[in-house]
Amino acid sequence: MHLANSGRVIIRLSKPLRDGQLLVDNTGTKIAKVSEMIGPVDAPYASATPLTNNIQKHIGKKVFMGEETPAIRPKRFRGRKR
Repeated sequence: MHLANSGRVIIRLSKPLRDGQLLVDNTGTKIAKVSEMIGPVDAPYASATPLTNNIQKHIGKKVFMGEETPAIRPKRFRGRKR
């Protein structure tokens, strides 16, 4: 893992992931959420948004694929009917 100037984490992957995939450390703590895939297909990288304030202690360590986030449903309008 590498911390970019934009505040995102750049992660070298062993296999492609989907956008929105959660990344966890070896204890199962959620570390980051994949925002987009970058780089060539045979050597993919991911740009991820950190989910913890202390991301510096995870730099250079292995992370693992966590559970997938559910699809986001749009919220329904709960106002008065007219």
